[in-house]
Amino acid sequence: MTSCATDGRKVAAEFLGTAFLLTAVVGSGIMGERLSGGNVGLALLANSIATGAALYALIRAFGPVSGAHFNPAVTLAMVAAGEMPRANVAPYILAQCAGAVIGVWAAHLMFDLPILQTSLHARSGIGQWTGEFIATFGLLAVIESGRRHFAAAVPASVALYITAAYWFTSSTSFANPAVTLARSLTGSFAGIAPANVAGFMVAQMAGAAAAVLIMRWLNGGRAASIRLTRKADRAA
Repeated sequence: MTSCATDGRKVAAEFLGTAFLLTAVVGSGIMGERLSGGNVGLALLANSIATGAALYALIRAFGPVSGAHFNPAVTLAMVAAGEMPRANVAPYILAQCAGAVIGVWAAHLMFDLPILQTSLHARSGIGQWTGEFIATFGLLAVIESGRRHFAAAVPASVALYITAAYWFTSSTSFANPAVTLARSLTGSFAGIAPANVAGFMVAQMAGAAAAVLIMRWLNGGRAASIRLTRKADRAA
C-alpha cells in the first residue's frame, strides 16, 4: 500500500504495530494458559484467535501509514519488489524488533509477571524448521499474490492465514524473525528458547525467499500483460 507519510511516521507505525502484535501474541498466550485449566489445545485456540483478530485490526490501523509489515521478512520482500526504498530497510527492521520486545514486556507488565525473562520452551529439529519454512512461505505467498490481485482483502487474508497456520504447522507459525526474537524473552506459553531462535530465523528467511521467487514466476504472465498495457496507454 502506497503511503504519503514521512519516513519517521512510517517507522513509528512499524514500532507501534509490532509492539501491539506481540502484546496480543504473548498476552493471549498467558491468558489462555491461565484460563484453560491445563488444556493446551484450548490455550492454543485462544492464542490463535486473539492473534489473528489483533493482526487484522493492526494491519487496517497502520497499513495506510507504513504498509503494516511488522515483519523483517515482509519488509525485505517489499524492497525486492521495488515497493519501498532500500534506505528504509534498516529503520523498519530496527523498529519492528524494538517494538516486538516492548510488546512482550508490556504483556508481562499487564499480567504482573517479571518483565525481564527468557524462555525455556525448546523448539528445534527438522520438523519445527520445516513448519517455519512452510508457515513463512504461505504468509509471503498470500501477501505477494494479494498485492497484485486482491489488495483490499490482504488484511483479512493475512490474519486468517496466520490463525490457520497456528494449527497446521508443527511450529505454531511464528513466520517472523522479529516475533521470534521477542518471544525468546518470555517464559510464557508463547516462548521459544534463545538457543532455538537462529534455526527458526534461517527457516523463515528461506521460506520467504522461496515464496517471493515462486509467486513472481507464477504471476509472470500477468505482470507482463500489465507492463504491456501501461506501455500501450503511454503510447496512446
